[in-house]
Amino acid sequence: MDVTTENIIVPYTLNDEEERKLILREYKALLKSLKVNIKPGDKVLLRNAFEMAADAHKTMRRKSGEPYILHPLAVAMICVQEIGLGVRSTICALLHDTVEDTDITIEDVQREFGSEIAKIVDGLTKISTVLDNNTTQQAENFKKILLTLTDDPRVILIKLADRLHNMRTMDSMKREKQLKVSSETVYVYAPLAHRMGLYNIKTEMEDLAMKYMEPDTFKFIAQKLQDTKKERTKYIADFIKPLKEKLVELGFDFEIYGRPKSIHSIWNKIKKKGVAFEEVYDLFAIRILVNAQPTKEKEECWKVYSIITDAYNPSPERLRDWLSNPKSNGYEALHTTVMGPQGKWVEVQIRTKRMNEIAEKGLAAHWKYKEGATDESRFDQWFSQIKESLENSESNSLDFLQDFKTSFLTEEIFVYTPKGEVKMLPVGATALDFAFGVHTAVGSKCIGAKVNHKLVPISYKLKSGDQIEIITSAKQKPNTEWLNFVVTSKAKTKIKDSLKEEKRTIADDGKYILQKKLEGMGAANSVANMEELCQFYKIHSTLDLLYEIAIKKIDLKELKDFTVHGDKLAMPKPIKTTEDKPAYDPSLKPVGKKDTELIIFGESSDKIMYTLANCCKPIPGDAVFGFVTTGEGLKIHRTTCPNATRLLANYGHRVVKTKWAKNKEISFLTGLKILGLDDVGVINKITNLISSDLKVNISAMSIEANDGIFEGNVKVFVKDKEELERLVTALLQLKGIEKVDRYDID
Repeated sequence: MDVTTENIIVPYTLNDEEERKLILREYKALLKSLKVNIKPGDKVLLRNAFEMAADAHKTMRRKSGEPYILHPLAVAMICVQEIGLGVRSTICALLHDTVEDTDITIEDVQREFGSEIAKIVDGLTKISTVLDNNTTQQAENFKKILLTLTDDPRVILIKLADRLHNMRTMDSMKREKQLKVSSETVYVYAPLAHRMGLYNIKTEMEDLAMKYMEPDTFKFIAQKLQDTKKERTKYIADFIKPLKEKLVELGFDFEIYGRPKSIHSIWNKIKKKGVAFEEVYDLFAIRILVNAQPTKEKEECWKVYSIITDAYNPSPERLRDWLSNPKSNGYEALHTTVMGPQGKWVEVQIRTKRMNEIAEKGLAAHWKYKEGATDESRFDQWFSQIKESLENSESNSLDFLQDFKTSFLTEEIFVYTPKGEVKMLPVGATALDFAFGVHTAVGSKCIGAKVNHKLVPISYKLKSGDQIEIITSAKQKPNTEWLNFVVTSKAKTKIKDSLKEEKRTIADDGKYILQKKLEGMGAANSVANMEELCQFYKIHSTLDLLYEIAIKKIDLKELKDFTVHGDKLAMPKPIKTTEDKPAYDPSLKPVGKKDTELIIFGESSDKIMYTLANCCKPIPGDAVFGFVTTGEGLKIHRTTCPNATRLLANYGHRVVKTKWAKNKEISFLTGLKILGLDDVGVINKITNLISSDLKVNISAMSIEANDGIFEGNVKVFVKDKEELERLVTALLQLKGIEKVDRYDID
């Protein structure tokens, strides 16, 4: 195919001819990567899309200073090379920012490229405002995106490519923007990529987010991986050698190689298991790809499994069989963990070439192999469940987003019905979730279940492989407690609907009471008057107002202070309010917007009131951000705080940039957990080091010894993170001390 670009118009008013050449080179590379997919007429459409985007963005530059058009070109390249999308998606990727950022309209796109492409570009425009400041609009936009996902999943796939490129090129952004985008990415986009079967994109997003959110840890693990690369490469070669020889001998057509685990997943293992980097055994996985005919795929994979377990002893509880039960994102493979040389556990993944393409390219590859198939795929079932959830949802944006994550973006388990049918549920699902999955009527009447023929309560958490039978009673009805242990969106929605129906029945009594009261005052029982009362009593809906009147929570005695004009109610003045105001020093001049972008703690700490968040107990030197709360003023959180991702992703507009300044007058309380070998005088050694040698004040200390191992908890006052790190290093140098970890004090 001819990919010449001499006649293409790049409408830049650039002095630098090099930039024009760079843009054309990127476009040429894009055409080349699309070569096999291009049909007659496609090249003209691609060229038109490129010229339209280049013209629209001609005066725009990215934060890094490069021409903006390089971004849509890069997004299009990710769509083609890393996700496996074709020409239509490439056109949409080139145009994805034009409607939002330039004078081009959806009508322009439709006129030039037709309704299919216009619809996808419209979806991409809406998705960019999902996580904005207006939470009501956010809910609607997110629902629109998900409806577009079920209608045309290319919207989400292109958006994932856009987000990935933004994450790859975020060095030029301000720190607070990096934190917000990274949090959003791990909160929504990485789980969505995982759910779409894009494992490589998911892991890269998590790694890049960690690079900005936890830079020190990221650099530490990256350096450790680099330092151990040579040793790891040799180990992989030794491990693979006997397997390779046997596979060749038996005539398999295969590939075998070692693949390092992502920095993010290694860090999760370090945290979860409480081990040091050196103790994480699965820093890499061995992958074996077999070329097999479609009818013999399972058979060939199990044969390979047999060869591996003949050479190395497997861990039975670490076998994962996703051949018999593929994940609902299409993932198929056999995973086993075996004991390799030098007493090290090694994870081995076995797939066919087809399975590997689905694992690498997710949904796009799934479509390719689905052509001609008649059965409804698990992707289709997933889309159907999302549609049902959207049609029934009335929750606010943040509840909806959280419900969506727990229902549709988590790992899954599979369970069996009494007849042996397989049902997929999110991890953490209970017997009640399963009951609502069967039918709303079954869920509403559920009083218990039999799991593997044993009686269990409705709150019982299911495990993969469980067989479950639901027990119902005509007298049962949903109650508020149920919302505490269901995780699926369907169960939550149906329980809320049922509770709302019961509330409506009770609210009818409140309606009658209010009507009589208003008639006595000469006021109308109108929508406007209801809204006035909702505002006065700080209640969100008319239903809640009438319900609270019915249950005597509101007795309407304040109505005597209202005035009636015509038939309309008017609130008494001044308006009753219970709003808390942050306690700032009135003698200080107001802080202007420019000043609030950077708060210096320590020497300038008297300039603005703040509190340290109890959830993560930051100390000077920690990477932190300020968060403006509604009633408690400014709170300071560590970027590694358990709540950081949620706050930054959902309320990015309330985040304030922060930085520590030295202040030797203030000390901060923090805790250390010390693990080591129990020995005579160990307490003495620890206290001498802390108090005498390092002059650090101890607030409290406790030591427990058991079977020759001791665990100590020490609470100390430190000036900053540097002093804490010096203390940890010194403790680790004491004989018999194995581990020292910081912990947050409640």
